[in-house]
Amino acid sequence: IGPDQIEALYQYAKFQFECGNYSGAADYLHQYRALCTNSERSLSALWGKLAAEILMQNWDIALEELNRLKEIIDSKSFSSPLNQVQSRIWLMHWSLFIFFNHDNGRTQIIDLFNQDKYLNAIQTSAPHLLRYLATAFIVNKRRRPQFKEFIKVIQQDQCSYKDPITEFLACVYVNYEFDGAQKKMKECEEVILNDPFLGKRVEEGNFSTVPLKDEFLENARLFIFETYCRIHQRIDMGVLFEKLNLNYEEGERWIVNLIRNSKLDAKIDSKTGTVIMEPNRPNVYEQLIDHTKALQGRTYKLVGQLLEHAQAQPAR
Repeated sequence: IGPDQIEALYQYAKFQFECGNYSGAADYLHQYRALCTNSERSLSALWGKLAAEILMQNWDIALEELNRLKEIIDSKSFSSPLNQVQSRIWLMHWSLFIFFNHDNGRTQIIDLFNQDKYLNAIQTSAPHLLRYLATAFIVNKRRRPQFKEFIKVIQQDQCSYKDPITEFLACVYVNYEFDGAQKKMKECEEVILNDPFLGKRVEEGNFSTVPLKDEFLENARLFIFETYCRIHQRIDMGVLFEKLNLNYEEGERWIVNLIRNSKLDAKIDSKTGTVIMEPNRPNVYEQLIDHTKALQGRTYKLVGQLLEHAQAQPAR
């Protein structure tokens, strides 16, 4: 097999892709990459295979190809740093198809988008991607140590980029504007319903639902409640429910379930219609775990930078 035959295989795979035979295209591109010695063409074939797997909705395989692409983009020598940044931006855009369909996607998007190099690329060239990272943080059940750092990013960029979802976080965690957060919640609902990735619909019998919207609103209310409770020890339930966009009956049921399920250190005074918060004593064990995780992340970044520097030195 010579170079002409290998090139013909690439062109045939491209032809199959354009004809809509994505399964065939993916197979031929895989074979092409095994034979190809040209790194640029091999990279192009990998992009094509990723596209084919996405179009076939093979999310597990697509995630594997995405990780392969990331490895190459992060280690490859580009003609200019701008080209590398552009490749990272394209990778993040394509990843949205995977992350909002893959079972573990909401965790994976934080792992990718929140890395320094990728977050810097978002801030400088694609701030609209902050919407998806913010959403992932909001709907993730496990609050991560990176969330506090992400709020700092929101604070830095709140003047240069406007989006209801990022503005909601700014209202709750930066400006403590709970009335503003309430308004932003309504805007966020519209954004989610009209967003091609966030507004994915699920058919249940004769009904169509948007699961992410319900999760988002539930967690958004929890964010408001937790922050509001840190500021006030005795909370008027009527005022609180208004800020959570709930009527009194819905709000009372919501807060009872929250106290019961989350073991929140609070009690309801039905006579005065208030929630009384017990003094919040920090859990030393949890603080230690959080600090250890943050330290581990910083150590990993430092080691990565040292390795990059060491790899770059022989090339000089």
